[in-house]
Amino acid sequence: MDNPPGRRDTAGVADENAPELRVSDADREHAATSLREHLAQGRLTLDELAERLDRTYAARTRGELDAVSADLPAERRVGPPAKRARRYLVAIMSGVERSRRWRLAAQTTVLAIMGGAHLDLRGAEIDGPEATISCFAVMGGVDIVVPEGTDVEVSGFGLMGGVADEVRGEPRPGMPSLHVRAFALMGGVAVRSAKRKLSSGSDRMPDGLQLEE
Repeated sequence: MDNPPGRRDTAGVADENAPELRVSDADREHAATSLREHLAQGRLTLDELAERLDRTYAARTRGELDAVSADLPAERRVGPPAKRARRYLVAIMSGVERSRRWRLAAQTTVLAIMGGAHLDLRGAEIDGPEATISCFAVMGGVDIVVPEGTDVEVSGFGLMGGVADEVRGEPRPGMPSLHVRAFALMGGVAVRSAKRKLSSGSDRMPDGLQLEE
């Protein structure tokens, strides 16, 4: 006798016509938490995390959700990060730049004295769910680029200088929080967002902050 439609056969094989299982909000949040752990372990950059979070929160079925992390290990492996985190970045009458793939510490200090610092966080890895960057620009400039959708808080003040918050768009759910504490003396600190990472080198400091390197 044939099995009724939608039932498993005697061999335990699922009906090929059965619909895919739908995922819940709790399933999506669990997947987002796992992605943030992969960021902390150095498997993902901020750009990659943002793209995968978009797919995670848009997923409707188990297959769509599993596909987001198909190339990542299922087990959580706790160990030392692959790259040494940058805690101090100093540019004195010179320039410092961090782009491509690099690691940002949970607490980072940037000092630019008659020099310039360019930090592109789109290719960065972050130690935890939030990071703080303390910037001091004295007759110099600090330029920070973040992926669109990053949760950024900018505070500070300028004395004969300026602090610019040019971050666009609403924060993406699940993205790490970034706190920028800025002090500019006859200099400038700018935080801005960008859609994607450029390879031409054209996405650099604004003219107002560009200093000789």
